[in-house]
Amino acid sequence: MTETPTSGNVSLGMPQLPAPAYPDDVRARLEEDAKAIIDRYPGSRSALLPMLHLVQSEEGHVTRTGMQFCADMLGLTTAEVTAVATFYTMYRRKPSGDYQVGVCTNTLCAVMGGDAIFEELKEHLGVGNGETTEDGAITLEHIECNAACDFAPVVMVNWEFFDNQTPESAKKMVDDLRAGRTVEPTRGAPLCTFKETARILAGFPDERPGAVAATGGAGPASLVGLRLAKGEAPQHTRIVHPRGEAAGQEGE
Repeated sequence: MTETPTSGNVSLGMPQLPAPAYPDDVRARLEEDAKAIIDRYPGSRSALLPMLHLVQSEEGHVTRTGMQFCADMLGLTTAEVTAVATFYTMYRRKPSGDYQVGVCTNTLCAVMGGDAIFEELKEHLGVGNGETTEDGAITLEHIECNAACDFAPVVMVNWEFFDNQTPESAKKMVDDLRAGRTVEPTRGAPLCTFKETARILAGFPDERPGAVAATGGAGPASLVGLRLAKGEAPQHTRIVHPRGEAAGQEGE
């Protein structure tokens, strides 16, 4: 029996055949990593999120083979694994680029220029939301709040921050990525590929020299808010200055 095809990537009718297995050498390597992940948790099913990152690091997205592997290792059904894999946007369901370029289009980033950045990147790269360039380098997407509003508008590449972006700076950044030139985030660890990022998110150490030591900081508004919450800043501290008025010293 064959499936009844429909438009897009969705098929209705008979269920798909069982997912193909990983090659023996790949499965043996992944099983060793999976056992290390599972051992961190009192209950094996709690390891599902990092396990999904692990299988994503293998092929760049979560395949049916990867979900079957997670189900086998954790004693879950594939339906349970699929429910989680389809809920979180960090898990890709189709092949994607080496660099996931996400433009924040939530309210503050949008009004500060995020919408313009996203539209110009779509035209510049010739792709739509969630699509990948022909060379396999860039997958572009709009994303929800990155909790970095004091650096708006923010673009993330493989979850590393590029703050205070403009359409011009964002286009230069993606051009440099596609050309293989070094691109440095505003703060945080140096960039690595999406597969490498997925392995780090699975809980394995980033062994690149200096990567762990690399760090970043919050902006002035975030730090003032933190000090207010801790009772360390004067209660009359002005966080947002009226439009057109120059910002004074903190605590003014």
